[in-house]
Amino acid sequence: MPLQPHSRRTSGGATAAAAIAASRRPGRRCGAAGAAGSGSPRAGRELRGHASFRWSPPRTDSRGATSWAEAIAGASVGFPCCGPGTRGPRLLAMAPLSTRLLFQRGRPKSDRLGKIRSLDLSGLNLLSEDLDLNLLGRLKQLQELDLSDNQLETLPADLGLPHLHVLHCANNQLSDVTPLCQFPQLEELSLEGNPFLTVSDSLKITFLLPELRKFNGKDVSTTRSKAENLNRELTTRVATHWRKFMAALSPEEQAKAQANFVKSAVRNVRYGPVSLSEFTQWRVRMISEELVASGGTHAREADMPEGPHKATATQEPRARPVALRRPGDTPLSLSPQKRVCTSPLAPVEGSPVGSESSQLEPLHFLQCHSKNNSPSDLRTQLWACAFEPAWDEGQAGATSQTVATCGGEAVCVIDCQTGIVLHKYKVPGEEFFSVAWTTLTVVTQTGHKKRWNVLAAAGLRGLVRLLHVQAGFCCGLIRGHKKAIATLCFSPTHETHLFTASYDKRIILWDIGTPNQDYEFQASHLLTLDTTSTPLRLCPVAPCPDTYLLAGCEGGCCCWDVRLDQPQKRRVCEVEFVFSEGSEASGQRVDGLAFVNEDVVASKGSSLGTICLWSWSQTWQGRGSQPTVAVVVLARLQWSPTILAYFSLSTCPDKGLVLCGDEQGSVWIYDVRPLLAQRSPPQAAPQAPTQILKWPQPQALGQTVTKTMVNTVVANPTFTYLTALTDSNIVAIWRRGEP
Repeated sequence: MPLQPHSRRTSGGATAAAAIAASRRPGRRCGAAGAAGSGSPRAGRELRGHASFRWSPPRTDSRGATSWAEAIAGASVGFPCCGPGTRGPRLLAMAPLSTRLLFQRGRPKSDRLGKIRSLDLSGLNLLSEDLDLNLLGRLKQLQELDLSDNQLETLPADLGLPHLHVLHCANNQLSDVTPLCQFPQLEELSLEGNPFLTVSDSLKITFLLPELRKFNGKDVSTTRSKAENLNRELTTRVATHWRKFMAALSPEEQAKAQANFVKSAVRNVRYGPVSLSEFTQWRVRMISEELVASGGTHAREADMPEGPHKATATQEPRARPVALRRPGDTPLSLSPQKRVCTSPLAPVEGSPVGSESSQLEPLHFLQCHSKNNSPSDLRTQLWACAFEPAWDEGQAGATSQTVATCGGEAVCVIDCQTGIVLHKYKVPGEEFFSVAWTTLTVVTQTGHKKRWNVLAAAGLRGLVRLLHVQAGFCCGLIRGHKKAIATLCFSPTHETHLFTASYDKRIILWDIGTPNQDYEFQASHLLTLDTTSTPLRLCPVAPCPDTYLLAGCEGGCCCWDVRLDQPQKRRVCEVEFVFSEGSEASGQRVDGLAFVNEDVVASKGSSLGTICLWSWSQTWQGRGSQPTVAVVVLARLQWSPTILAYFSLSTCPDKGLVLCGDEQGSVWIYDVRPLLAQRSPPQAAPQAPTQILKWPQPQALGQTVTKTMVNTVVANPTFTYLTALTDSNIVAIWRRGEP
C-alpha cells in the first residue's frame, strides 16, 4: 500500500494503516490511504473551488500582549485575500479632471468647489499626472478624498488640501508614502492593495501623520508605540556612532566631516529585522541629519536615562511559549511509530560536540504554527523551510536571515535575528508540505522595473499558492495535481520556472510568468515528468540545471531530461541511479538530495545510518546507454541508525556543509571540504560528523521538552543562522557566534 503524504515508516516495508483523517494523533505520522485504490490523501473527498486564503491577524499571549512585529504586520498594507485583482470594474478610459466632474462626484452638492467636503474619484483609471494641482487646490474645505482603484504610482507633493482628514488610496501602484506628510491633519488612511508598499512604509506613516488614528481600518496606536520603541533604540545607536565618529577626528576635521557623518550612520547603524531595513535606514538618516544640525546636542540628550523603559523590540514576546504535548507528562515518550531503532547510536569519533558547539548558540524556539493558536499544540508537524533571497544583490546575504517555514495550515515568515513572526498565512483545512522562493522583475505600466520576492507554498490539497510576502496577499493559485504536492522548487536559472512533485507520481514544470497589471499570475504548463513511485525531493543538476533534473523518490533516485527544445512534453525517467552497498537492485527510497558543489551530490535513504556523497560528472560519464547506473561514491557520512524516514538533508555550498536532523532532536553538521579534497579512494567506514547539535531541551510552563524529531534543517548562505523544524510544532533557530 503506498504511503500517504509524509508518513513515517516503522520498518522497511510496513506502513501505518490508519487513514489521514484518523491519524492526527500525538506521535503519529499521516497514515496510508483509508480505502484501497482511492488514490487520494483524503479518500472520497473532492476539492471544489478556491481554498480560502487569509492573513492571520496578530494574536495576544496569555497576558494579552501582542508582539510588536505582529502589530506592525497587522497594520501593513495590501492584505486582501486575492490581491488587488478583486477590485470592481474600472473605466476603460477617462477624461481629464474637470470642474464638472468634481461637482458631479463631490458632496455636498454645491456650485462652488470651495464648499465640497467629500470627493469620490475612485475607479477612474487616473494616473499621477492626471491629478490637476490647480483644480484640486481649490477644494479648500475638502475633508474626505477617495482615490481608490486607479493607477497612481505617487501622490503629488503639494495637493493643497490642508483640512483633509480621510484619504482612501487602495488598489493603486503607490511605492512611496513620504508625500503623505502634506496632510498633517489626516486621521484615517487606506492603502490596501498597493503591492509595492511594505511593512516599512506602515512604520513611516506613524511618523509622517501624527494625528492618524486608523490605518487600513485598524487602530494605529499599537503600531505607533512599537515604532517609537524602535526609534528610541535607533536614536541611541546613532548617538553612540556620533561619539565614535567624532572622537577619531581633530577639531578642524570635525567641522568638515559632519556632512559625511550622515552617510556613515546610514551605512553602519543597524537594528531590528532586516525586512524593516528600509524604515530603519530612513529614520537613521533623519536622526543623523537632526544630530548634525544640532551640533551634537541630541547625542548628549540621548545619554539620559529614559526611566523604566528598558525593553527593546527583541525582548518583546515573539510567539506562544513551547508547551508539552500532555501537561501531566514527565519527559516526553515517543509512540511506537516514532521510536528509534533499538541498536544504540555508535560513538561519534572526533566530533567536537563539547569544544566547538558554542559556535552555534540556541537563539529562539517558536511555536508559531499552532492550530487555533493553542499553546498546548505539540502535534502539528513542520516540514520545510527556505531562506529568502537577498533583495539587495550588492550586499551578500542581505536578507538571508528571513526564513519561511511551513507546517499544518500555516506558512510563517520569521526574522531569525529577533525571532519575530513577520507574516503568517493560514488556509483552513490545508496542510503545507513545501515552500520555495523566487525573485521576479516586474515592469509597471509606466515602464519602471520593480524587484520583489514571491513565495510558493503547496501541500495536501495539491494546489500551489504564490504569495507576495512584502505586500501580504496571495496573487496566484496553480491547479495541476490530483493528489498532495510533496515538494516544489524554482529553477536556479529561470526565475519563473517552477517544478512541483506530487503523490500522483508526476512532476510538472510550470512557467508562472510575471503578474499582470492586477498582480495576478497566469501559469502555463511546460512539461510533465512521470515517475514510478512518489517523488520526495527535487534537485536541478547544478552544472546543467536547464538540462537535467534529479529527484529522490520512494523507489530510488531518478533523472529526467528537462530541455524545453525537445518535442516531447511528457517524459519518463531517463536514468535511475543506484548505490553500491547493498543497492545492486533498484527500489530503495531516497528522501534526502542536494548538491554540495557543482559536482558533488549528497543523498540519504538508500543505506541505513549513512549519507552518501557521490560525483555527478563521474557517474554520468560512466552511464553509456544503460537505464540504471551505479553512482561513483566519493565518501559516506555517519548518520543516525534510525529506521524512520523523511528527515530531509540540506547543504550550504558556500561553506561546504551538509546538514541533517534526526529522531532525537539533534542536528548533524558535516564540513566535507577536507574529505572531498582527498585524492585517495573512499574509506570503508563512514566519516564522523564535524559537529552534532544536541536538542537544547527548552523549558515551557515549568517543564522540559526532552525529545522531538527534526524533520528538516536549513542554514542561510553565510551560515550565520540555522533553522530546524520539528515534528512537535517547534521552530528552533541557532545563531553562529563570532569565531
